Amino acid sequence: MDPSFQRPGAGRRRNPVSASAVQGLVGAAVAAAAARTAYTLLTRAAADRDGAAESPPAAEPAPAAETAPAGGPGPAAWWRTNFRGRRVTLQEGPALASGVCAASLLTPGLDPRVRAATALAAAGAAAFGAYDDLAGSADARGLRGHLGALARGRVTTGAVKMAGIGATGLAAAALLRRGPLDTLVDGALIAAGANLVNLFDLRPGRAVKLGLLAALPGLASPAAPVLAPTVGACAALLPDDLAERSMLGDAGANALGAALGAAAAARAPRPVRLALLGGVVALTLASEVTSFSRVIDRVPPLRALDRWGRCA
Repeated sequence: MDPSFQRPGAGRRRNPVSASAVQGLVGAAVAAAAARTAYTLLTRAAADRDGAAESPPAAEPAPAAETAPAGGPGPAAWWRTNFRGRRVTLQEGPALASGVCAASLLTPGLDPRVRAATALAAAGAAAFGAYDDLAGSADARGLRGHLGALARGRVTTGAVKMAGIGATGLAAAALLRRGPLDTLVDGALIAAGANLVNLFDLRPGRAVKLGLLAALPGLASPAAPVLAPTVGACAALLPDDLAERSMLGDAGANALGAALGAAAAARAPRPVRLALLGGVVALTLASEVTSFSRVIDRVPPLRALDRWGRCA
């Protein structure tokens, strides 16, 4: 735990881990309630707009869950066709971001700077992710595709999203008030984490499970209050994701990765943050030359975990 974020009197506690665990459980409950409430309100509003029954016509099945229906940023833009050809709503993404932000502001035991940094990182990533969800196309994919388009003079929504998440990640890191080197490392970790989780959002529940696996162990440590919002929001929305009623989309996956990055930036020492950043960058570069889905399908333990809880 970074000494700069220990609260007055924390060193006099006999069992600070237990106190942090209780604070984390409270934060997880707040995040779960906020995320579930937001999801219910958003999907109910969408149903009302679409006539309470009719949803946009399904597009042809696509190999990835990124296919956007035509029609611009209206109600139809919040629907996608997943890898099995089923229609799912993207409202899970804003709901997860809402849960994370609400709990980041309300979870007990957090320094105000950490609250602000986590909320800004998640909200900024969700906003730029939603922009890409609603206005983007499948013409350019991955770092190579977006940077290649930029080199040809075309600014894609993905490039705007990368720049925007990079800027909000850096701003969130600056709120932690460390030196210039740490601010750059933390900003890069937040932005890279946002991008990496988005690369996993290609199968039901995969990105949410990744978020839970990354955050759950921390609930037994002093980092519990800052990780709890991610755990609670993910746990509340996982059933609908697994049932193929919804998916995170860029808004949710980017917010989830940014929140995890912000938690690491707030609590991990510099060597750990540098190692995490190196690992995230390495995985991101690996995704340019290989398919995570193929790797997961070829490794039995990963395949079993990936398919756990899914409809089929």
